[in-house]
Amino acid sequence: MEHETGTHHKALHINIDATRYGTFAEIGAGQEVARWFFKVGGAAGTVAKTMSAYDMAVSDAIYGSTKRYVSRERLQAMLDHEWSLLLERLNKQRGEQTAFFVFADTVTAKSYSRQEEGHGWLGVRFQIAPHTAPSEIIIHARMWDPDNVRQQEALGVLGVNLIYGAFNEHSDPAKLITSLMDELSRDRMEVDMIKFSGPAFAGVDNRLMSLQLVQQRLTNAVLFTPTGEVIEPAEVLHHKAVLVERGSFRPVTNVTLDMLERSLDQMRSELDLAGQEPVVLMEMTLRNLLTKGEHIEHADFLARVDMLCALGKTVMISNYSRFHNVTTYLRRYTASRIGMVLGVPTLLPLFDAQHYQDLEGGVLESLGRLFKGPVKLYIYPWKNNRTGELVTADTFQMPVHLRHLYAHLLENHFIEPIREFNELDLAILPRDVLAELQAGRSVWEQLVPPQVVAVIKQRGYFGYRQPAA
Repeated sequence: MEHETGTHHKALHINIDATRYGTFAEIGAGQEVARWFFKVGGAAGTVAKTMSAYDMAVSDAIYGSTKRYVSRERLQAMLDHEWSLLLERLNKQRGEQTAFFVFADTVTAKSYSRQEEGHGWLGVRFQIAPHTAPSEIIIHARMWDPDNVRQQEALGVLGVNLIYGAFNEHSDPAKLITSLMDELSRDRMEVDMIKFSGPAFAGVDNRLMSLQLVQQRLTNAVLFTPTGEVIEPAEVLHHKAVLVERGSFRPVTNVTLDMLERSLDQMRSELDLAGQEPVVLMEMTLRNLLTKGEHIEHADFLARVDMLCALGKTVMISNYSRFHNVTTYLRRYTASRIGMVLGVPTLLPLFDAQHYQDLEGGVLESLGRLFKGPVKLYIYPWKNNRTGELVTADTFQMPVHLRHLYAHLLENHFIEPIREFNELDLAILPRDVLAELQAGRSVWEQLVPPQVVAVIKQRGYFGYRQPAA
């Protein structure tokens, strides 16, 4: 007997629910989702229509023209069009007893003519009960199976999981996210973007749902725009130069911002950019988000995201602890230059062999992966509290056994000192600023950007309390 979370069970469960009735519209990778509902039996009670518009001219005639056929815009046009038709044709005769839905996907899978990475957009718009306003879930997925048939099969399973989750688990979005991978695995499928909307998800913060994707390991990284909108990484990274600053940002300090601005100035002067403006990412790893043991406090996470958004920055959340994993991930989307900014104190851990014991080539292999393609590390100076010495990438003393390797990277401009910087207190660390803030001493206000001061005060972040009158 099939497990109750199996694809067969889920499709059949929906088919025998007399209240659910809707449309399936699928472009690319066959009609694998609709096929499940016909395969298990009872589809006449669920399927109002299935369709597929493979030809671009036909697709444009139905849904309107588009620059990219596998895109969020095309998926949204499909959902809008099919929903309008469904209600126009059936609401009068069935609306009293029917909770309507539309499922749509637009996908490119591996084929004989193209060996591109398989990926696609999937979405479901649905009523939780007859005559209610619709809610919606859209996701972006990447398919890792090596052949077309397996990718199609995986897509079918994911689509059934999405529809079943929308109908039966909408009250618990975190559980819904977990269920997307039922009968799938990360070596077959990755979900790197999810967005909930509508009355069924009135209290849902999509940034927290994106965090769930990383925590539950449905993907390795997610991105938010400065407005807090969740995005599929290719929407901002495709063929773009990228500058990354990694940190805990608890809170963002003047030094944090100066590091970014100075490295950006230097990166803009790289000849291969030819005037292209780099995409700037402020990246936090899950490890940097852990505030108490192994627990991530959602309020603390949102506070950090809000601060970065107040500065107009795009935010990346990842499960990467190593720098080379970040550049490898970015290489999915761009062959252009990648810059990473870090402070002098981070240099030594970057070369520490104990971090790479699982790599056959150890430190050398990690550096090879890190610097694949045009990559440069911009190193911000640091002041030694004990001696008062200003340490730069040029004057930093690497351990003897690593000095020749470090010199090679420095001389060949894989590592580059940040030459210009503001006269700030370079010995001050974010944890020092946080301690001043939580102690109620106003000195912290001079150590962080004004936009960040305003956000912290307005929303009481990091334990801030208004001083007693």
